[in-house]
Amino acid sequence: MKYSYILLLLLVSSCYQIERNCLDYKTGSYKSTIVIDDVSYVSTFTRTEDLQIEIFENKTDSATVRWINDCEVVFKTINPKSMAEKKDIHLKILTTTDSTYTFEYSYVGETLKQKGIATKIE
Repeated sequence: MKYSYILLLLLVSSCYQIERNCLDYKTGSYKSTIVIDDVSYVSTFTRTEDLQIEIFENKTDSATVRWINDCEVVFKTINPKSMAEKKDIHLKILTTTDSTYTFEYSYVGETLKQKGIATKIE
């Protein structure tokens, strides 16, 4: 009886593995939505192997892209105009679907993390 519970537990847990096909999202064009204090922020961006260009509130920012592994990347603003823009941003892809990925991000070295969803633009 004890072994049947263990087998059942293994079968159930294997059905609920989180999908992370991060390589599908290394490059492309996306729409990103982040909610902070019940306010939704939307931006669009295009990412190549080594560059990301983002449009947020009619302002364009460019950053270099450095992948740490298949699911984690660090962005460095190319022409920072403030102290905040001089800080690198660490982004980690948490889950993926066929057209979206859920991510968390923070300034490098800081513990406060925000979450968002990016949708691939065809």
